[in-house]
Amino acid sequence: MSPAASIPPHEGPAAARPYRVLSLDGGGMRGVYTAAFLARLTDQFARLRGEPALDLGRGFDLITGASTGAIVGCALAVGRPMSEVVALYREHGPKIFPHRIAGQASAIYRATQGDRFVRAGDQALREALREVLDGVTMGDVYEGRGVSLSIPAVLMSEHRAWVFKKTPKSGVRDDLYPLVDVCMATSAAPIYRSLAAIDDPNSPGGPQQVFADGGLWANNPIMVGLVDALSIAPPDQPIEIFSLGTCPRPEGEHLDAESAHRSMLDWSLGADVAPLSISAQEFAFDHMARLLANAISSCGRSICRVRFPNRPVPASMLPYLGLDDTRPEAMDRLIAQAHTDADLTKSACDDLHSEDGRMIRGLMNDLPAMPAAGAVWTVPSTAMKG
Repeated sequence: MSPAASIPPHEGPAAARPYRVLSLDGGGMRGVYTAAFLARLTDQFARLRGEPALDLGRGFDLITGASTGAIVGCALAVGRPMSEVVALYREHGPKIFPHRIAGQASAIYRATQGDRFVRAGDQALREALREVLDGVTMGDVYEGRGVSLSIPAVLMSEHRAWVFKKTPKSGVRDDLYPLVDVCMATSAAPIYRSLAAIDDPNSPGGPQQVFADGGLWANNPIMVGLVDALSIAPPDQPIEIFSLGTCPRPEGEHLDAESAHRSMLDWSLGADVAPLSISAQEFAFDHMARLLANAISSCGRSICRVRFPNRPVPASMLPYLGLDDTRPEAMDRLIAQAHTDADLTKSACDDLHSEDGRMIRGLMNDLPAMPAAGAVWTVPSTAMKG
């Protein structure tokens, strides 16, 4: 980050504006869709406002993201342009996922190669993350940018859910974790990538901690964001949650009784389970959040949520939605779909009768401007750098 005066946390009376949460789904290479969608939408509003760029990360009190969603979310939190994140996926994706699992034959081949592919991908991802996130820590983002973070993972030593968290209520446990390590932990998808072995910054020289992908339990992390928002925001402050998926697959299978007897090979040695889990979680957690928000709102606490994209993905996208699909044509299709969905979202913002459009328009109009090259801020000198 370039030296300059530190940007203070959001100002103004708490009740005068909503407590805003951004929730970003996981989905491997489909994270390029998320970054391209946000880049397109914010660019349109920046041009309408006559600004070089808008600082989307500063528009939120809390950002939560799982797996690839955490990579996009952390880039927003430090003020990087989304075009830079799109470039990260394009340039480094083929090195992060050097072998695509596409059916039984490729799964068997992968199984014969030991850990060769995941080792290479692990190193490539860490190098890519360093280019965007540098040595910034969880505490740096909170102190220097006023943005809270909640990033889900799985702690392998106990096989339990873990959330890397820095909020006004979280204490100091995770302050010193570099965002690079946090992103490595939350995106450590079994089969597709290595587990993440990272240093515990609170115990220098001690044993490393090993984590697995947060998408195993919170691939759609909207409930993580909602729970934290309820614990942080004052009771009289409205809550707004903006939830973004990763170009969800047009899913579903019509199975007969005989085809229900699937073996490991029929599941591509487990690789086909991950997309199923992602789809199920996306639906389940979104609807649980909707029902809970409605129930709490009926008791007098205002909670609004918007989920985008909110329309079915064309069936023609299905061949390009693999979690580890790094083919140029797959990224081109994801980016093109992101642009289409962002344009439709902008149209909703122009519709005075659309509640979703009102929420998004209000967010975009409140965003501070930033230079096209990214936000300029001072990383607090008291924090340890990774």
